[in-house]
Amino acid sequence: MSEKNRDGKRTARERLAVEREKQKSAEKRRRALIVGASVVCVLGLAAVIGVITANAGKDEGDSAGPVVAPSGARGEDSLAIPVGEAGAGSTLTIWEDFRCPACKSFEQAYRSTIHELTDAGQLRVEYRLATIIDGGMGGSGSRKAANAAACAQDAGKFTPYHDVLYDNQPAETDDAFGQNDRLIELAGKVDGLDTPAFRRCVENGTHDGWVEKSDEAFRESDFRGTPTVLLDGRNIYQDRSMTPAKLKQMVQDADKG
Repeated sequence: MSEKNRDGKRTARERLAVEREKQKSAEKRRRALIVGASVVCVLGLAAVIGVITANAGKDEGDSAGPVVAPSGARGEDSLAIPVGEAGAGSTLTIWEDFRCPACKSFEQAYRSTIHELTDAGQLRVEYRLATIIDGGMGGSGSRKAANAAACAQDAGKFTPYHDVLYDNQPAETDDAFGQNDRLIELAGKVDGLDTPAFRRCVENGTHDGWVEKSDEAFRESDFRGTPTVLLDGRNIYQDRSMTPAKLKQMVQDADKG
């Protein structure tokens, strides 16, 4: 075979190899486009299913029910649970979620000071309840614990039950407060709270509609997290220099003035 013929065959083989590589690349791109389109379709379908499911839940009447404020609730739409004397020199507004770890940390740091000041008639606290952890983590523990706390308010036992809930707060990802039995069990730690009336209130979700309205008010506000703590309208939780001692001094100064 002449050198010229060998060169011709080599060139033909090289052209064939190049063409095959082009075909392989085109096939890979085609498969990638198909897979990509399939993923988009799946995501789109999931979104549609989510919307349908949400709407179906609403159509089936998955509502929190009527808005029944707990006994003694105050403020606009009766969304605040007051603790302390109405004539106190300062008002502390606390937006909280019973599943919120930061709320528990605030409680552990400030609880004794807050109790001291309310007992002395120098501070009035307005507790406002939100359910943001339910929204972020799923479950119903924020709502059900808030309802149970409102039931405790009906019984005149809000403060001790409020404290028990934080003392026994589960991990943020654990929806233990979503079980009514657990909330009733914890009521046993408060003298005189575990009564048939309290149990009915918890099991029936008597204040669920009120809790939902309170959470709606929180979401419509400028606040973005719990706890949000306001002393006479000033957000003190954002003050890095704030301490229980400083809060006490501020309240006592206001009481003197």
